[in-house]
Amino acid sequence: MPQSPRPRYGTYPPAARSIGLQIEVLNASTSHEIEAAFATLARSRPDALFVASDAFFIGRRVQIATLAARQAIPSVHSAREEVEAGGLMSYGTDNVDMWHRIGGYTGQILNGAKPADLPVLQSTKFEFLINLRTAKTLGIEVPNALQLLADEVIE
Repeated sequence: MPQSPRPRYGTYPPAARSIGLQIEVLNASTSHEIEAAFATLARSRPDALFVASDAFFIGRRVQIATLAARQAIPSVHSAREEVEAGGLMSYGTDNVDMWHRIGGYTGQILNGAKPADLPVLQSTKFEFLINLRTAKTLGIEVPNALQLLADEVIE
């Protein structure tokens, strides 16, 4: 999927080949480049699309969901907002939990803690969402067992 040029995804193609998959990494950092990436996807007809975790892509979630639906490409995301906009599914950090943690950090700093003395925390709570409306539009039947694993199913 289109992704911003900041992260390095050079290990993805070899890792995919090791399990019998082929992937194509496309880059986009503007709305026009997203359109161009989807033009490339229209020609290559991928089985699925993974949208990299990136604030730019979350901001362009409606554009990406619309283009993916137009080309009937199932899309996997890392943020709830992208699935709410029409992506097929997401697995990523639970934002409510993350904001609570940020609030705790902020409270500690306001009470005199030095930011450099606070530990770096990693996300420990994740959520899995499935958009059944999108699945239906794409003609995909999501197995009940997978739906039961989801934290939320959008119907």
